[in-house]
Amino acid sequence: MKTKLQHIFQLVIGGTLVFSSLNCASNKPDPNRKLIWNDEFNGKGLPDATKWNYDVGSSGFGNNEAQFYTKNRLENARMENGNLVIEAKKENWENSKYTSARLLTKGKFAFQYGTVEVRAKLPKGRGTWPAIWMMSENMKKWPDDGELDIMEHVGYNQGYIHASVHTKKYNHIIGSQKTDTLIVKDASEKFHVYKADWTPEKIDIYIDDQKFFTYENKEKTNEAWPFNRPYFIILNLAIGGTWGGKEGIDDTIFPQKYEIDYVRVYENK
Repeated sequence: MKTKLQHIFQLVIGGTLVFSSLNCASNKPDPNRKLIWNDEFNGKGLPDATKWNYDVGSSGFGNNEAQFYTKNRLENARMENGNLVIEAKKENWENSKYTSARLLTKGKFAFQYGTVEVRAKLPKGRGTWPAIWMMSENMKKWPDDGELDIMEHVGYNQGYIHASVHTKKYNHIIGSQKTDTLIVKDASEKFHVYKADWTPEKIDIYIDDQKFFTYENKEKTNEAWPFNRPYFIILNLAIGGTWGGKEGIDDTIFPQKYEIDYVRVYENK
């Protein structure tokens, strides 16, 4: 397997880890692990419809987001140069001022336990809010059925990468969410690998193999650990919203691209 020398260092600023690396090259899937599902985005045009569905609309999706999520629209989601490009544009669309896309594997692929790896380069600018996250395939009530946020980045706080879990007992609505942050100064200039290792005992979150968040199944209750059921994957670029738009939206930054090189899910047994 093709490799590159990697230099890593970290320091602590105000209790937050700062991470830097010479970025790894994009490699083929690890032959030493069992690949359960993947998309390398090596085609051209719309994302593979056998692997991805879309959320569509401008409802704000519970976060008061400002964009309209479109479906099967190349301007907002397409494969090019070996990447999935989710592009947010400033344009009037269905009573919204911005368009973007939210892709999900719901109904196409869900899994229970495994290692998820997503190699991505993030957009930049105040008002952008890209994410890599997962939810229960049979979601009935949030947050009781759980949410796993592998990567979130809000543009007004450039380079601060957040990972979180949300459950009935631990969530941001009641101020008890479990979360942590790693600073990646070149997150919008270079590709990095965002990874979640999910087992019955715990969830570990990494960036380029640097672990910075762990959530353990200590309490053995559904209120604290709903992560014992199949989950699906979501990739989206929101604009504005209760968090992403906390300091407004800079209209001079558009269009903004969120580029994903691959999504891979491995068995972790």
